This record gives sequence, C-alpha cells and structure tokens, in this order.
Amino acid sequence: MLFTRRTMIATACATAVALGFIGQADAKIVETDVALQDIVMGDPNAPVEVIEYASLACPACRHFHENIFPTIKTDYIDTGKVKFIYRDFPTNTPALAAAMIARCAGPDRHTGMVDIFFDTQSQWGRSENPLQALTMVARMAGLGPTEVDQCIKNSELMNGIQDNARKANEEKGVSATPTVFVAGKMSEYGMDLENLKKEIDAAVKDAM
Repeated sequence: MLFTRRTMIATACATAVALGFIGQADAKIVETDVALQDIVMGDPNAPVEVIEYASLACPACRHFHENIFPTIKTDYIDTGKVKFIYRDFPTNTPALAAAMIARCAGPDRHTGMVDIFFDTQSQWGRSENPLQALTMVARMAGLGPTEVDQCIKNSELMNGIQDNARKANEEKGVSATPTVFVAGKMSEYGMDLENLKKEIDAAVKDAM
C-alpha cells in the first residue's frame, strides 16, 4: 500500500504541476446547476458535434483520452471543425465519486481534473478506500477534503449524473464506455483513431 500511495501522490503531483494546479489556493466547489452543465470544448458553433460518454474508472476511456483524444483535439476541436462534449457514464461507485468531484471543480477546471483522475486511475481504482484516494488526488488539484466531502454528500449532483447516464442508456443506447457519437450517430470507431477521423471528416464534409 505504501508504494501505491507514493506512486499515486507522485503521479498526481506531476499532473497537477503540468496543469498549473500546484500553488493555487483551495478552490470552492461550484453550484449544482453549474456542475451538471455539459462540458463543452471548442467552438459552440462548430459544424460537427462529437459526444463522448466516459467513465473515469474505465481503462478503455483512459486509453481514449491518452491516445485518441489529443489528435481529435488538435485536428478538429482546435481548428473549429468540432464541438466536443464530455458526458459522464460512471460504471461503478468510485467512478461516480470521481465524476462528482471533477464536476464540483467547475467547467474551467473539469478537463484538468479528468486528466489527473485518468493519470492516477490504476491507483485509486484499486485502492481499498477509493474515496480517500480520490480525496488525496483532488487535494493535489486544489480541492481540499472539506470541499470533497461537501461534493460527495451532494445528492442532487449524484442523482443528476446518474439520471443523465440512465437517459443516455434508454434514449441513445449507451451501454459501455467509451461511447462516441459523431453528428448524432453512435460511432463504431471510438477506439480506432484512423477510422474515427474518417467518420468525422465525412461529417464535416456533409456539414459544409
């Protein structure tokens, strides 16, 4: 456990430094209605909308964010071709807690929180006390134990995340993570970068 704890702290610190979290004062958590808003990246008027349903405890989602998403961001989001929306689809209780904490940090800090939780996923996901481990990681990103405790006890936020995931399952057929939608259609290529790019290219072309 000591090695895992040290590894998690070191990884969290490195990610927090890279994201500019270290040195910041403890942040207050945002209101529930703000926390539940869609996390949108890119031009809101971009011709194509791409939606990802993800679980912070999902290894495949971590792979997507480390190996696929950076290219999507560079080639499509940053160039104004795609509006990217991140939505939570927690697959277990620790994933739900992580999603709540990330959303409590607010829209401006959410992407960085997602990065740090994915980077430390193998540690907190296997911890005997996941909430304690998540609290430790969140502390590195500027959310103190008091804020995390307040966030985790927010039943309205918890129910909102679960309700949104339930609707995604019932109305869109989402049953696994990551699930990616391109221009309103579920993609078969969420884990296949080259084919996903072809699908997005075709959607951009159709939208022009």
